[in-house]
Amino acid sequence: MSNLTKTAVWLVFWLALGSSLYYFFETKLNPNTLEKVGAGPEVKLKRDPNGQYRSEALINGFKTTVLVDTGADNVSISENFANRLGIRSHSAVRTQTANGDTVGYLIRLDSIKLGGIEVTNVAALIVPNLGADVLLGMSFLNRMDVRLHQGTMTIRADD
Repeated sequence: MSNLTKTAVWLVFWLALGSSLYYFFETKLNPNTLEKVGAGPEVKLKRDPNGQYRSEALINGFKTTVLVDTGADNVSISENFANRLGIRSHSAVRTQTANGDTVGYLIRLDSIKLGGIEVTNVAALIVPNLGADVLLGMSFLNRMDVRLHQGTMTIRADD
């Protein structure tokens, strides 16, 4: 075997190994992509390795990752994400978070789409220094039937 052939074989081997590892970790770390949650009226989310329910969603048409938080009163978005959406607010409110008291800014989101479930005119807060881009709280979820069973969260639009 020539050196060029050996190099090509090793290159193919390493590319296949790298692709396999990427696919394995991507499906474990991000189990709820837009493609995986589907377009139906019911969404089934799997826990991520941290035991949380994260999913890709569309907010005002922009794709982002959301953390489903049944303990949060409102949908909360980071200041950075609000800037990407071009949303501003001057209506400040004091709010409590897991990290203590903070100031949030009241807004309305045109739409949130999770799988085939779309809700319009959703109350939300811009929360400076929010760790995630979006916490999907009860101002979205209170319009849904949400169930937890054996590590799967099922969200269905109320009829």
